[in-house]
Amino acid sequence: MVARLVDDLGRAVVLPRAPRRIVSLVPSDTYTVVALGAGDRLVGRTTWCEHAPGVATVGGTKDVDVDAVLALAPDFVIANQEENTRQALEALAARVPVLVSLPRTVEQGIAHVARIARALAVDARELVRRAYEMPRAAPPAVRAFVPIWMDPVMTLNADTFGSDVLAHAGVANAFGDRLRLYPLAADLGKAVPADAAGRDVRYPRISLDEVRARGADLLVLPDEPHAFTTDDERVLHAALPAARVVRVSGKDLFWYGAWTIDALPRLARALA
Repeated sequence: MVARLVDDLGRAVVLPRAPRRIVSLVPSDTYTVVALGAGDRLVGRTTWCEHAPGVATVGGTKDVDVDAVLALAPDFVIANQEENTRQALEALAARVPVLVSLPRTVEQGIAHVARIARALAVDARELVRRAYEMPRAAPPAVRAFVPIWMDPVMTLNADTFGSDVLAHAGVANAFGDRLRLYPLAADLGKAVPADAAGRDVRYPRISLDEVRARGADLLVLPDEPHAFTTDDERVLHAALPAARVVRVSGKDLFWYGAWTIDALPRLARALA
């Protein structure tokens, strides 16, 4: 049975038959493939993927070894526009079907699960049923500041998957409306911003003065992509002395797809 999919780049991805040799270049997608009961079809994964032990690795998400992927003779590659480099994806797409995702909402992440299930010709009804049982988006009761990097301090705005996860947990993003400005001095309020010229504006770099000015009820510290130290926490908390500090799993905030189904209720409890 031929599967015709459209990925998040708007590209048509045609699979003449259900893939039997899959390479996943995204840890959350590796988890989704396993959750769909197709882990035995995985022949390659990144070094960051935790849920396919014993499967060959093909480098990290940002430094995929294209030759190593092709040597595994995959008939399907699952990738992400944000996680993987354009050069690697274009090289692979010239040789093998590549599905590129970029979910920015919880709903898009669940739809991506159904899309992978369709590609693999597996039954996703149980996962989808559980997805519908997740907490629904509620009016935000509190505001949170979520840093994702320390030097410079970076955060995320509303046009990101992590921010939508917060919203579904009843938490507003204190920097939801903040766009990333170019160059760095402009982002920090020290220069006139230039045209972003199509570059990603979803992850602003901010000053501690801006954090103080915006305020927040919660200081949420994920353990990835940056592992915040106790010294980092002290510096950030000094800018928000009234905020409650909550350390959470970065996976629960940023891993889209099947992982979200269990992660969202867990995160909502932690932030309540």
